Amino acid sequence: MKSALQVPRTLPEESEVLPGVRNAIAVASAKGGVGKSTVSINLALSLARTGARVGLLDADIYGPSIPLMMGVREQPELTEDDKMVPVNRCGIDLMSIGFVTGEDTPVIWRGPLLAQALQHFINQVEWGELDYLLIDLPPGTGDIPLTLSQTIALSGAVMVTTPQGVALEDVERGIAMFETVDVDLLGVVENMSYYICPECGERHEVFAHGGGREAARRLELDFLGEIPLHAGIRAGGDSGKPVAFAEPDSPEGRVFATIADRVAAAIQSMADEE
Repeated sequence: MKSALQVPRTLPEESEVLPGVRNAIAVASAKGGVGKSTVSINLALSLARTGARVGLLDADIYGPSIPLMMGVREQPELTEDDKMVPVNRCGIDLMSIGFVTGEDTPVIWRGPLLAQALQHFINQVEWGELDYLLIDLPPGTGDIPLTLSQTIALSGAVMVTTPQGVALEDVERGIAMFETVDVDLLGVVENMSYYICPECGERHEVFAHGGGREAARRLELDFLGEIPLHAGIRAGGDSGKPVAFAEPDSPEGRVFATIADRVAAAIQSMADEE
């Protein structure tokens, strides 16, 4: 599936942008409210638990949620050459527009300023040596995803969706955008896939089931896994103690660990093919 509209990728020299980052991975969704930031955070933490050096960039300029969900309130320090030093929390390096604008400050920018802000984060952050940099994108297919893909060489993208039948259409839009800018898709994650009743132990499919898996099948993508609708995942994000860090051996924590393993395997497979 190729888009008729081709957006040029005028990438700088690899040594000039993120020189110490081995793999940059976008976490994206074509619509809001699917839990993309929850997936980004817990995926980053799960990768870090394997011994990898991991960073997480909150590129959702309008609605940065990483500071709250990771329990971070401090501002990043500056190096002597005025580069921002990521805030380290739970073993991963974090950067977000929310660190510098404040919790209650709305970001009211038009497209060109959004692009400039993202480029500033990419070029003015001292990420150091990382095995993975996960980039939590805003929903949709607008300026920020396009700017990102034109600025750095992404290793790939993970699409997050929900189980409803409309998921296929949403995933198709997101995939078309990444194909337009020649970015490989690592696979699809289905969030809020099912609910396990704590009283009876039965599985309930609150939002239907299988939209993400079906989208992956029809679009010939890897299906990376199903994440349950679980109070512990929500509570972990609200309290700044994500489940993949606070309860990595819980069933929910192991789900994220499995997805992280599959993402790492997809990255390695792509590298072996080059």
